[in-house]
Amino acid sequence: MLKVRKVVIPVAGLGTRVLPASKAIPKEMMPVVDKPVIQYVVEEAVAAGIKEIILVTRTGKSAIEDHFDTHYELEAELARKNKTALLAAIQHIVPPDVSIVSIRQPEAKGLGHAVYCAASMIDDEPFVVILPDVLVNNEFDKSNDLARMISEFEGKGAAQIMVGEVPDDKVHLYGIADCDGIVPEFGQSAAIKGLIEKPSQDVAPSNLAVIGRYVLPGRMMSLLADGKPGAGGEIQLTDAIDALLTEQSVEAYKMMGATYDCGEKLGYLKANIAYGLQHSETAGGLKEFIKALAIAHE
Repeated sequence: MLKVRKVVIPVAGLGTRVLPASKAIPKEMMPVVDKPVIQYVVEEAVAAGIKEIILVTRTGKSAIEDHFDTHYELEAELARKNKTALLAAIQHIVPPDVSIVSIRQPEAKGLGHAVYCAASMIDDEPFVVILPDVLVNNEFDKSNDLARMISEFEGKGAAQIMVGEVPDDKVHLYGIADCDGIVPEFGQSAAIKGLIEKPSQDVAPSNLAVIGRYVLPGRMMSLLADGKPGAGGEIQLTDAIDALLTEQSVEAYKMMGATYDCGEKLGYLKANIAYGLQHSETAGGLKEFIKALAIAHE
C-alpha cells in the first residue's frame, strides 16, 4: 500500500458566515491568537507526516500563498534588530522537506469539485482532505488525530472519515455517519454503512458528525470525475464517498481532540479563547480576564 503523503486543502470558499471580516481578507487568514487558521491546519498535516500540501484556491486568495512564501524584507529587518524568536517563527512555518503548491478552482461547484481540481497532482495516490475552517485541538492527549487516521488507513486499506458526537438537536447541521448502531471508542474506527447529509433528528442514524478530515484512496478522484450534481446543484464529496462504499470499506474514526468551526463566528471566538489559554504569552492574562468577566456578569 502506498504511503499517504499528500493533502488537499480547499481554500476557495467565500467565507460568508464570517462576513464582513472576510470581505477583503481570506477567512483562512483570520488569526487565532497569533497565527492564521490555515497555518494551524498545515501544521497539523505536517505533524501527521504529510509532505505535499495542495491548496485549491481562487482569485483573491493570494494572501494565503504569500503567508507561506519568503518575506525577505521582513526577515532582514528582524535579523537586523536581533529579534531571533520572531525571525524563527516566520522562517520555519513549513519544514524544508514539505512543499506547498496551488491550483485554481475556476468556479464554485461544491466541495467534491474543489477536491477534484487537485486530481492531476494526486496521480492515483491516497490522500488527505482537510477543511480549513475546522481546527482540531489535541491539547489534552497530545496526540494527532490525523496521524492516527493515516495509520488506520495504511494498516487496513479502509478510507477514514473523522467524526465526533454532537447533540441530537444539532444533527441537522452536519453530515452524519451511519455505523449500524456502533459507536467507536475515542481514537478508534468503525465501519460506515452510509453517510446522510444534514438529516432531521427523527431520521438521523446516529449523532456521529463528519468533522472535516478525510483519508481517501486515489480511486476517489475517478468517482468525483463521474459524479453528478447533488444537493444544491453541486458536486458533493459525500456522494462520492457513498459510491466508494459500494466498492470497499470506509470507516468512521472518532476524534480524541476538541473541534472548533472557525468558519462561523461563535466557533471562531471559542477557538481564540481555547488556543489563547494554551499560549505562553497570553494564557495568564486571558485567564484573569475571563475570571473578572465572569464575576462582572454574575
